[in-house]
Amino acid sequence: MAMELSSASASKAIGTVAIRPLLEADLGAADHVMRLAFGTFLNLPDPLQFMGDADFVHTRWRADPSAAFCAEVGGVLVGSVFVGNWGSVAFFGPLTVHPDYWDSGVAQLLLGQVMECFERWGTRHMGLYTFSTSLKHVGLYRKFGFWPRFLTILMEKEVKVGGTAVAASGAPEASWTKFSDVPAEKREEMLNRCRALTGKVFEGLDVGVEIRSVAGQRLGETILLWTGDELTGLAVCHCGAGTEAGSGVCYIKFGAVHPVLTGDPEFGRLLTACEQLAAQRGLGKVSGGVNTARQEAWAAMLDSGWRGKMVGVAMQRPNEPGYNRPGVFLIDDWR
Repeated sequence: MAMELSSASASKAIGTVAIRPLLEADLGAADHVMRLAFGTFLNLPDPLQFMGDADFVHTRWRADPSAAFCAEVGGVLVGSVFVGNWGSVAFFGPLTVHPDYWDSGVAQLLLGQVMECFERWGTRHMGLYTFSTSLKHVGLYRKFGFWPRFLTILMEKEVKVGGTAVAASGAPEASWTKFSDVPAEKREEMLNRCRALTGKVFEGLDVGVEIRSVAGQRLGETILLWTGDELTGLAVCHCGAGTEAGSGVCYIKFGAVHPVLTGDPEFGRLLTACEQLAAQRGLGKVSGGVNTARQEAWAAMLDSGWRGKMVGVAMQRPNEPGYNRPGVFLIDDWR
């Protein structure tokens, strides 16, 4: 999701804009600009309270420092962007620019760096999430070949802390394990199994960087869903303050089940497993995004008590479905 919008005071000439890698020493400034930009757009009384104690900047930089960039004017950081590499699929966000520099072309310069990333990685399908009501955002990304497609809805559900989550939509009880319990010497083998699973959803799709990030930073847990000894689903979850979830929340950054062998019942089991993880961690809510083109997944979440919280639009390059299509049981939102 990006933030460079019109501002009556921003149509001005600025000095030379330098685009460079985002460094660890820049993270405080990048976090400040990100919150200020979104909070200003959303007209919050205190823009810097945007997202509360959730954190996208530090977590995403640590996941892959080589895929984070910033813009400087006169040695002052005025914007940043983070790029996510999921194998054949990649996305970017948040892309944010300080309100004083809206409409100054900073976002386009950062986007140029994003496109270089995609080219270097050989990305097959590219995407982003942005405000569905903002013609300015849609127009900006169209310049770079992205097309608006289906809406993406951020969903959430209350969880009974200390209770036991029941199976969703009549699905059988979830049989799941944790990636953190996999012995160190077997983790690469497990990552290969995860890659094989997501590759069934979309050729080359690989969220290994997210699994490693959650494990390495201790942001939460990756759920491994089993049918016998076959891995049939996974969910990469951020849990609580200082993560992409925030206090009291278990956020499913990515979740998917095998699209052919399992389908709807297994997706219900994955949702149940995520609720169980939240309850174990003392978190009162689960959240996650779903693209409405994945109609069966969206319906399954609604049927099991999830409700919409925020809506945006997925923009994709090329103008093709990718994995946002019927028959795909997957949770993510590209924010």
